[in-house]
Amino acid sequence: MPSDNTVPAMSPVSTVPVHAALRLLAMAGDLSMGQPTDQSLRSARLAERIALLGGADAEGALHARLVALLRWSGCTANAAGFAALLGDDVGGRDAMLRHALPPGHPLTFVNVEPLARIHCEVAGDVAGMLGLPPQVEAGLRHVWECHDGSGAPQRLRGAEIPDAVYYTSLAGDLEILARTHDQATAARMMRGWGDVKYPAAFAELAATHAAALLALLEQPEDDGGAALPAHPVPLHIVADLIELKLPWLTGYSRRVAELAERGAALAGLSPEQQQRLARAALIHGIGRASVANTVWERADKPSSADWEKIRLAPYWTARAGALEPLLRDEAALASHMYERLDGSGYFRSLDRDSLGLPQRLLAAAGAYAALCAPRPWRAALSREDAGRLLEEQAGRGLFDAQAVGFVLAAAGGDTAAPVRKGLLSEREVEVLRRVSLGESNKEAARVMQISPSTVRTHMESIFRKLECSTRAAATLKGLTLGLI
Repeated sequence: MPSDNTVPAMSPVSTVPVHAALRLLAMAGDLSMGQPTDQSLRSARLAERIALLGGADAEGALHARLVALLRWSGCTANAAGFAALLGDDVGGRDAMLRHALPPGHPLTFVNVEPLARIHCEVAGDVAGMLGLPPQVEAGLRHVWECHDGSGAPQRLRGAEIPDAVYYTSLAGDLEILARTHDQATAARMMRGWGDVKYPAAFAELAATHAAALLALLEQPEDDGGAALPAHPVPLHIVADLIELKLPWLTGYSRRVAELAERGAALAGLSPEQQQRLARAALIHGIGRASVANTVWERADKPSSADWEKIRLAPYWTARAGALEPLLRDEAALASHMYERLDGSGYFRSLDRDSLGLPQRLLAAAGAYAALCAPRPWRAALSREDAGRLLEEQAGRGLFDAQAVGFVLAAAGGDTAAPVRKGLLSEREVEVLRRVSLGESNKEAARVMQISPSTVRTHMESIFRKLECSTRAAATLKGLTLGLI
């Protein structure tokens, strides 16, 4: 039987058109940055139009739109770093975008550069995994650079920075500042950042056309822009990226998806219902991005204020369906994952009369997978103990006993994901698995009974073989390649 942290192989049916994945990732990024759920969608439309005004052709304008959609796609990977600096990674980054951080705030180039490096590497890797054009990947790898060389992570300047980065930065500033202040203030601030954040000519162009650009956002989305790409991509990319926010969640949604899909098959649900459950499990964590890391990482019981935020996480997942019609049913189902038969769950506080077998299976699969994995406030339970606890809770009326039985039967048939032979050694795979869960070199060394310096040597080899330089990027690639 595999270890509790093994990620089972995923069903090949869980693919979606890339434009659907883009919208889901955009929403998750918005929530992570404390923004409205359509901020990236709005900025992407503005970036495309600013690019056209700046003389870009249709292809270049589309690249700017795609960069703007994925601009925040690396922000889950550095959430812990911003939480450590600002206390609240979500609220703090919102203040940063509004230029409303208090005097004496701790952000400096020295402590932000490592976070920008993580963000840009992960965002660029995501673009590659989604099969987007190399120009989009290049833009995302430099999305925090500034015209005058004061940006990060490489302090590029001027023409070294792709134009798509400038268009994206202008679009984001215009959308956020006009919404949180007003149009005149946005135009004034953008002009002030000319030849600092972006070329002065670009800043003047966006400021001059600010009124018309903002009016564009009041029109239907089909405003003549180029169509987004539609090739199929694995939906697990969305889950993997979201879970970088909390390393101890690595692979959690994949495990829930496999358990729910297998449990549904054992329950006799149709293949369509099985697929819907797997997809719902993979996107259920979108709303989690809205809650600060400090809340999720507490070692003691969440406060009532914490619970108000936690209870809204599945609500925001449900909202994802409104932005992506192709996954409307899955998002609605996903938002029921934390409901309980006795009405004690959230966010709707539904009871057994309102919860069908798919919802009951998803809830049982999510609870079992969580119990079998470590959390900051407790160690992982063995499969046997997790199963007994779940059965006890079903006896108390929290879970459906039949659904629990199907999930436990599904768990009994788990098989380990195939390791890509020859890419990493067995020891390197184990090191990667440990650090992907947020363990330090010292913690991984203690568990593996090797020295921290040996762990560090293995990590250097892992980075070289996976062609990355941060743990977050290595985790994402390891999941995608089936190594962890």
